[in-house]
Amino acid sequence: PLYRQSEMYGRQGVELSRSLLSGWVDACCRLLSPLEEALQDYVLTDGKLHADDTPVPVLLPGNKKTKTGRLWTYVRDDRNAGSTLAPAVWFAYSPDRKGIHL
Repeated sequence: PLYRQSEMYGRQGVELSRSLLSGWVDACCRLLSPLEEALQDYVLTDGKLHADDTPVPVLLPGNKKTKTGRLWTYVRDDRNAGSTLAPAVWFAYSPDRKGIHL
């Protein structure tokens, strides 16, 4: 979580507020969005798809309790079938098992 990173930097004498770190994360997400969308399209358009979801603890803002979210993994890899297309993995998060990705 960003509050932990902010505290860790602070102990080293580098003051980085959570809002500053959050802004950096947001800017990176916007810059990488086209790449993520292209990767998603590439992985999900394959005829054969391997998928799995893994439960992950999610810390809710302002709450010390965690909620269980899901990290979904989708893999495209047909090398065993003779394909020369590059294998790829796309990860997605959903707050529950419904699989609606955020």
